[in-house]
Amino acid sequence: MNQEYLDGAKLKLMFLSAAQFLEINKEIVNDLNVFPVPDGDTGTNMSLTMISAARELKALDSNEINQIAEAITKGSLKGARGNSGVILSQLIRGFARILKNEEKITTAKFAEALQAGSATAYKAVMKPVEGTILTVARVTAEEAVKLSAHISNFEMFYDSLIDTAKETLEKTPKMLPVLEEAGVVDSGGMGLVYIMMGQAQALDYEYDLEAPLEQLDLAMSKGHIPESGFVSGPSGMSEEFIEFVYCTEFVIKNLFPYVREEDTDKLKLKLERLGDSIVVVGDDELIKVHFHTNMPGKALQLAMRFGELSNIKIDNMKEQHQHLNDFEFGSTAEDEAQKDFGLVSVSMGEGIANIFKDLNADYIIAGGQTMNPSIEDILNAVDRVKAKEIFVLPNNSNIVLSARQAAEISDKKIHVIPTKTIPQGLAALIAFNAEISADDNIKSMLRAIDHVKSAQITYAVRDSQVNGLKIKQGDIMGIADGEIEVVGKKIAKVTRQLLDMMLKDGGEIVTILYGSDAKEEDTEAIHSHISENYPDVDVELLSGGQPLYYYILAVE
Repeated sequence: MNQEYLDGAKLKLMFLSAAQFLEINKEIVNDLNVFPVPDGDTGTNMSLTMISAARELKALDSNEINQIAEAITKGSLKGARGNSGVILSQLIRGFARILKNEEKITTAKFAEALQAGSATAYKAVMKPVEGTILTVARVTAEEAVKLSAHISNFEMFYDSLIDTAKETLEKTPKMLPVLEEAGVVDSGGMGLVYIMMGQAQALDYEYDLEAPLEQLDLAMSKGHIPESGFVSGPSGMSEEFIEFVYCTEFVIKNLFPYVREEDTDKLKLKLERLGDSIVVVGDDELIKVHFHTNMPGKALQLAMRFGELSNIKIDNMKEQHQHLNDFEFGSTAEDEAQKDFGLVSVSMGEGIANIFKDLNADYIIAGGQTMNPSIEDILNAVDRVKAKEIFVLPNNSNIVLSARQAAEISDKKIHVIPTKTIPQGLAALIAFNAEISADDNIKSMLRAIDHVKSAQITYAVRDSQVNGLKIKQGDIMGIADGEIEVVGKKIAKVTRQLLDMMLKDGGEIVTILYGSDAKEEDTEAIHSHISENYPDVDVELLSGGQPLYYYILAVE
């Protein structure tokens, strides 16, 4: 088929097909993340960004190119998550800007649009790094300009572009040593190749816009992919996506004689079949339980096999969510006067969210390691805070760029404090002073960030080699300030070794946020190690409730 231009209908199908193809292959992209951590999410973030653009397209009852360009720009920007998603949204934004006044698109105009997309994406990143999605986009766009000078047929043109993108992707390990050491190509670049491959599929056949794109329709209907973000209060999830309704807490006391300490783990396994957000801690005298479920009665029946029940508390989280504006976040009430400064913080884990609230954060965005909030989520949170100027704490290196993009397009005055970890976010909040100017607060919060060392303890999801360390799937990893420093088999041992490294140059305070999967005996062993070996260091143990990360550590 000799197709020498694209019309609006074909362009629309190309983006819908790309969203579908990336959704199908997103786990392959996720697995390319250099760090073998359980939250490798480049593919997920890029897919969610494309699906958000696809939603806008599916809702568009027009094949006008200018309206399609506006829809993919708006949709991708709203849904952009993580660094990879934000960069992708900027590629689309620049691309669409060139096409918005066209009635038909030639290969030359398409090449010009690709170049504009690449330039826009490079500008969005403070320190562009070669060997990433940026490189794949740039080299492909440059080749597109050359090819369009003598190729007018879109199928031939696009096949050659995909070859260029793949060849560039294969070269990324030579550009970035960390990729070469891990033995992978760049994950964002791979995601872009899948997008192009999906678009090529739409070029290869006659189209029917009414025909279903099954994988895309399925992805768009999944409950875990929010329609418009998941800004929330301390429950950590919007009402629409609360899978387990009842927050259930109780204490088992006067344990039966046959109950042993290891039975606590057995109880936890049984409860895991009934819900999530499970915390079960105890000793030979009592067991304390917190979790979310749709069957609190069944949970109480299980618990009665261990002893007597006490302090039973069951809350309907959907009802709680409906009243958050009245009780949890007073600053959003309609009748409250606008204050000078507001604080929005990203948080993972119920315990951490509560700590941020105690430090006067006005609004909590649920997310972080396991689900990066979108630009729209951040904008929604900002809109809920009645303040003249708003400080946003991303608390994750993969959310800083999204926060900055939100600040750029918001009508409100937003200051993004580039906190890359939960401890940095806590330090920044503690340093905040509502009585001083915004500029002085920025300086104070940045100083506070510089004085805290952050670390996490988690497990490896695959074999890898990073920083000269050979890592096997299931190994425990100690990550300090973004670098894997310690690898081992035992959680407590790895944590102790990492803390020794962090305290080597001194420190006065150690804060330990224990996650939902942390074991009490490990926590006690870590606490004892610090007390015995660093008697002048104060230790603070706090329940973070975070998933996937056994401990989040801070040394100040």
